[in-house]
Amino acid sequence: MSRAGQAMLLIALTLVLAAALPADGDPADQIVIVKSTRTMTLMRDGKVLKPYKVALGGQPVGAKDRQGDHKTPEGRYFVDAKKNPSLFYLALHLSYPNAADKEKARKLGVSPGGDVEIHGLGKAYGWVGSAHRLHDWTDGCIAVTNEEIEEIFRLVPVGTPVEIRP
Repeated sequence: MSRAGQAMLLIALTLVLAAALPADGDPADQIVIVKSTRTMTLMRDGKVLKPYKVALGGQPVGAKDRQGDHKTPEGRYFVDAKKNPSLFYLALHLSYPNAADKEKARKLGVSPGGDVEIHGLGKAYGWVGSAHRLHDWTDGCIAVTNEEIEEIFRLVPVGTPVEIRP
């Protein structure tokens, strides 16, 4: 390949890689999680900023309704805190339970639980990488790799709305 061809290939690869990674200056203004497809998408102005594959709670079907059910909640929440450090490396804490979750749990006579997060794998398990997605393993959280949570942590401010769909 000629030098001009190599230069063009390098420019094309650079543009493709730049398009695949969001700029640090473009924070997400919404997170959409679809449990059935195990996807989480960071959105900005109604457009996809960055998609991720995720692992969910060990009982992924159905909405969380009580502490210890190992289900990931469904509904509308927001990022109410960033945890650095976290038991799971870095984490975005979600506002679960919301008023509807509390009322449902009250009617069932149970605790709705809490501490639902979007988090990494933890320092000791970071080496597992994307293989963690082969099995839903959390207690009801949404898990990504440590490298992914680093990027998400930078792109998602406290207060960002989160919609978790079945």
